[in-house]
Amino acid sequence: MSLSYLLIMFAVSSLSVGLVLAIRNVFKKQLSARWRYNLWSLLFIALTLPFIPQHLFGFGDHVTALFTTDPASLVHSATGGEAPDRTADSVNWLQDISLSVQRTSPAFLNHVIAVIWAVGVLVLTGVALHGWRKLWLIQNTTSAMENSEIINLFEQCKRELKISGNIILGESPLVSSPMTFGLLRTYVVFPESSDTWLSAKDMKYIILHELHHYKNKDMVMNYFTLIFQVVYWFNPLVWIAFREMRLDREIACDTAVLQSLDPECYGEYGNTIIHFLKTSAASGNAVLASSLAGPKEQIKERIIRIAAFKTETRLQKLKGFAIFVMVGLVIMAQFPFVSVMAQDDDRYEWNSERVVYEDLGRYFGDTDGSFVLYDMRADSYEIYNKDKSETRVSPDSTYKIYSSLFGLEMNVITTEKSTLPWDGKSYPFSSWNRDQDLNSALKSSVNWYFQEIDRKVGQERLQMYLQQIGYGNLNLSGGMGEFWLESSLKISPVEQVQLLTALYNNEFGFDERHVSAVKAAIRLKQKDGAVLSGKTGTGTVSHQDINGWFIGYVENGGRTYIFAANMQNEKQASGSRAAEISLAILKDKGIF
Repeated sequence: MSLSYLLIMFAVSSLSVGLVLAIRNVFKKQLSARWRYNLWSLLFIALTLPFIPQHLFGFGDHVTALFTTDPASLVHSATGGEAPDRTADSVNWLQDISLSVQRTSPAFLNHVIAVIWAVGVLVLTGVALHGWRKLWLIQNTTSAMENSEIINLFEQCKRELKISGNIILGESPLVSSPMTFGLLRTYVVFPESSDTWLSAKDMKYIILHELHHYKNKDMVMNYFTLIFQVVYWFNPLVWIAFREMRLDREIACDTAVLQSLDPECYGEYGNTIIHFLKTSAASGNAVLASSLAGPKEQIKERIIRIAAFKTETRLQKLKGFAIFVMVGLVIMAQFPFVSVMAQDDDRYEWNSERVVYEDLGRYFGDTDGSFVLYDMRADSYEIYNKDKSETRVSPDSTYKIYSSLFGLEMNVITTEKSTLPWDGKSYPFSSWNRDQDLNSALKSSVNWYFQEIDRKVGQERLQMYLQQIGYGNLNLSGGMGEFWLESSLKISPVEQVQLLTALYNNEFGFDERHVSAVKAAIRLKQKDGAVLSGKTGTGTVSHQDINGWFIGYVENGGRTYIFAANMQNEKQASGSRAAEISLAILKDKGIF
């Protein structure tokens, strides 16, 4: 349970509750009691929306497209020749450079949020189990009704309502107000010896009320209510909604009973309900059972509705149905947008038959990590740690490869003139405190250089480019200059390899000179006829290296191998360590 997912759940539930409550108030004269209650079934649908897998309906891609301008519509121009070739044999590129950011790790924050939510669910589940235990005790203390007159009256009411199901009629010393509960076996339970102080009419009214609960499947609704109240425990609007829903449920049953009675009996029915007012507070199973009595405020509202009862006209039924359909369409219209927002942007799910999973744990030691290797000629993958290879994390400085390409495409820099003036700020690395060109900026991983490129490209065009190449979760919400530094933008090792493969082959249709310039700028080392190119990245939060990357490719004997190594640790996960691990693996595989 991540913070973003929790926010989606809160937004969907709040908007849906607000919609239903607003419709109930705006159309209160047009909606009968039954249609007011039916509206709450639409809320259950809305509360389910965030949990429906987006791929089942395929709305996500279509909705995303509504907000995405085709990047091909941008016209890019650049001039100049090839970038100078650079072989970094003399550069100690393993010493990755990074600045610490002062923020709570998103993974840590999501972990805290998940724990808090889970604790709330456990507490509410405990409360629900306590309520269920009370019902279990009532069930075990319920004895069959022996009064033949009441039994006959019960069967007569069942026939009037055309109910054929097996319902257990009984009485229990643990109840103070008649109630109905149970899914597989339904119980209608009266207070013990209630037949001695209730008239035959009172008994009939009560039986009709409880049987309407059964006929309307209110016991099923009770369990759905319980489940959603546990899951959405953090949203007070959901609690308010279910309180109002229970009131509407009882009013709907009252109305159904009144429709079967003569007008002179309305007052008698209301007096029957008032009869249990003093004992209604003793019932503590309102979520799992439907009780005739209830809180005093609800009893008051029900009596007012009973006094003002009028038979529902055909026109009112049609209006209620039309309003119900309208609200249903509005709620369902949320789904495409909810499904897009609810996509798990922390993972990249993919399937390939050309994958071999291997154990490379000895290279990583006690550090959590993944290594992905793609053989371009064989079109096959070798992967260590499937779960981590599909887990998205911040790209950190590896993003600079693509920032360089976007800057060239937008003519912010060119292959002939890529120098940007130093911004004058004093940085802790002397190599940053001077003017930089593309080669020196990538060599020393100069943050300000690429932040300036991104600023000049602009957020709108950056979003278009990321969409065009399919870069991770495409999320720039972390802010310009910050989104790739342990912030909103995330990418998995598998995606890093796939993107680097596409860049190597220029499958995105960028200017070939620009792709060649970026390739030359990330060339690192040549050995025995093999050439290594790549970029490290380190995520440093509160002066602790928590995320290490090394991505790149090896050209060896006419074959090209694309790779990505990522490691996670609370204190010692750096790009330099990821590079050391990668070189050891590549060496043992005879690749470099």
